[in-house]
Amino acid sequence: MALLAEMGWGGLVQYPATITWTDISTYVDTVTGVSITRGASDELSDTQPGTATLVLDNQDGRFTPGYSASPYYPYVRRNAPIRIAQAVMPTQTGSAPWPLAQLGDDFDDNRINSTLWTNNVGAVTETAGRARVPCTAGVTSWFKSARSWTLTGSKTTVKVPTIPAVSTGSDVWAAVWVTAVISGTRAGFQISPLTGKLRCESAVGFSDGAATVLDYSPIDHAWLRLREASGTLYWETSGDGFDWTVRRSLATPAWVTTDSVTLSLESFRNAGTADFAEFDLVGAEVRPRFYGMVNEFPVDWEGLLSTVRISCTDLFKRLNRLPTLRSMLTEEIANFLPDAYYPLTEPDDSTSAGDVSGNGLSSMAITQVSVGGTLTMGTDTGPDATGDSTPTFTPSTATAGLYLTVDLGAATQQALSANQFAVEGWFKTTTTGRAILGLYSADLQCVQVVSLSASGALQIEWTDSGSSTLTVTTVDGTSGLADGRWHHFEWSQSLSGSVAVDGVVVDASVPVTDGFDQRFLHIGGYRGTRLWSGSLAHVALYARPSIGGVLATHYASGMTGNAGESADTRIARFCSYVDLVDVIVQGSTFDPIASQGPGGTGAVARMREVESTESAKLFAARDQYLMTFQSRDLRYNPSPAGESFTIAYADLETKSVGLADDDQKLINSLEASRPGGATQKVTAPSSILAFGVYDPGALSILKTSDNSVLDAAYWRVSRYANPGPELREVPIEAYTMANYLAILAADISSYFSVTSMPAQAPFSSVRVTVEGYTETIKERSHLIQFHTSTTNGDSVWVLDDSTYSVLDSTTRLAY
Repeated sequence: MALLAEMGWGGLVQYPATITWTDISTYVDTVTGVSITRGASDELSDTQPGTATLVLDNQDGRFTPGYSASPYYPYVRRNAPIRIAQAVMPTQTGSAPWPLAQLGDDFDDNRINSTLWTNNVGAVTETAGRARVPCTAGVTSWFKSARSWTLTGSKTTVKVPTIPAVSTGSDVWAAVWVTAVISGTRAGFQISPLTGKLRCESAVGFSDGAATVLDYSPIDHAWLRLREASGTLYWETSGDGFDWTVRRSLATPAWVTTDSVTLSLESFRNAGTADFAEFDLVGAEVRPRFYGMVNEFPVDWEGLLSTVRISCTDLFKRLNRLPTLRSMLTEEIANFLPDAYYPLTEPDDSTSAGDVSGNGLSSMAITQVSVGGTLTMGTDTGPDATGDSTPTFTPSTATAGLYLTVDLGAATQQALSANQFAVEGWFKTTTTGRAILGLYSADLQCVQVVSLSASGALQIEWTDSGSSTLTVTTVDGTSGLADGRWHHFEWSQSLSGSVAVDGVVVDASVPVTDGFDQRFLHIGGYRGTRLWSGSLAHVALYARPSIGGVLATHYASGMTGNAGESADTRIARFCSYVDLVDVIVQGSTFDPIASQGPGGTGAVARMREVESTESAKLFAARDQYLMTFQSRDLRYNPSPAGESFTIAYADLETKSVGLADDDQKLINSLEASRPGGATQKVTAPSSILAFGVYDPGALSILKTSDNSVLDAAYWRVSRYANPGPELREVPIEAYTMANYLAILAADISSYFSVTSMPAQAPFSSVRVTVEGYTETIKERSHLIQFHTSTTNGDSVWVLDDSTYSVLDSTTRLAY
């Protein structure tokens, strides 16, 4: 077992693909140990932010913030990314030839294992917990095993933290080879710093003309694996030793199935300054335990002894400190990175309107034309599902009143000239023949105007020749838009001039030529004419091609808050607002979710609403910067085949295993409702008769129908009307277990069985579901205390099934 602690110095935890990880494992105090918490205490509680604490040796000051002599300066600072894993080393059993997967070495004792590495060449050493292979001009150096191993049905895994520098060499490389009996017949990887390439080779006579050649990435190719399975040989790479990508595969060469093989870790240069390649954790099975960021680096001294005790938190730390979300519509628009975005949602005492694109554009000025009229911010309500306030434009006439104007600046002018653009916005009026917005160049050579015709149809007007008379195209099928209701439009110069109204593409070929030098934007009129009467909101401008069409989806965000989309889609939507590029979805039962359109709460709070509505689970992944969302059906009717592991009570090797039978979870009366729906109540009369009323308080969830609310309430009451005895804590000294890897694989919603319970227990074995855990990793010790719930609480009825069709026991209807 080898603890693997890595820091992403200078990186940002939200951009993991750009992080180069530095191994700091040798500085971790494994006597004190690493402590990690994850998940929830029980199934009725929210999962909490995951945490990790560890003590670092700081004798040379490398972990002191602001210490310029630190090799990590100036990146020893709060919020530095960190990841922690267990590298489980293989055990060699049986007799030679052994499966190559049993060849393992973590190189941590700084003494070469001469039993494993019997044919070394060059002044190779174990240094700082790595195999160091000198790279000296004209000499091929290597660690090489005896010919005592087989690759068939097996594999080898190697971490490559250091490759040689180019210097003045014209042939420089580091390599990992599995070699056959015949010289020059081999398979493996070669990394060239000179070409910047990683070669995946199956060589004969030291040559492979069909090698797969990749651009070498020290981030993506930090780990290398050669694996044979069922007649196919695979070359794989990984950034963390856990998630693997196949880079090449081919039919297994004949020698793999017949020969005993060697493993060699090599380096070479033909010229230049001598240096070295380094290899580590040969044969390791990596199991991630934590991914997050360091909260602080507090330095402690005891005399001259210096240590740093760091505490770390997973991605919830960053998410919980982000600003509250604005309306769903605003977040959707911002997600598309507009070049200019004026929501027009300022309060009623505002005298200008600001850009929130983040590009630093000027605010829009309220501009008077002639005399009379009013323009008051914040006096109308915005599109139905936004909760926003919007301005009211009330001109005296079409040429007397107020509207909004802005100089977008030189950078936006350049972007608009270099690209086709798209524009979107919202309008509400009962007055026809007015201009929604106008965009033009200083010399009026190029003009685009979006307006309503005399019949209330959407119009696109333009010139690219400086003509004072604009060419007008009335968009097909859009009459009657001056009906006093909110409407959304999107017009893109790409896609042949696509126009969408209220979420539907109504004309896919508005023949408008591309513009150039547009710099000035008017909203609520164009150059003092056709002043808008009504309300306008959420005007956004995009200076890049191929964005048209997708903007039409913003209609649903503004009018319904995307009501009716599935829960997993809603979670992914919220993740996108906070730089989470994806969400790990597990399970398949996801109900439609009601609107969450208005702003005012954070992303985590929004996602928790969905989680509660779905009786689902939401938590941070422990191996990457992603959120995991599990549906309730993931836990339905677990089978023995799906268990993470089975463990006998006597093998727990820990104290304080307890059985709980109390009213902590008891619920036999529940009132539930949804926004805009009925309030309904579900009870369990037999439970009330036995125990009295246990009502946790009203449940308000984001369902889209009253039946769904009733189903959710029934699900909760049926599970907890009379909960049985359960193991809520299962502590395991995992390091001593033969199924250590299986125990490490257990995560939230995994389940396992404890067998051979004491005679005093009400059951001889019990299956439990993992809700969370705390763990302490020390030298030759790994204590994991699983927080668990009874697994049969999630069972559902299966007709005529001997296990899941037992009257009054497992006849709960699925929800």
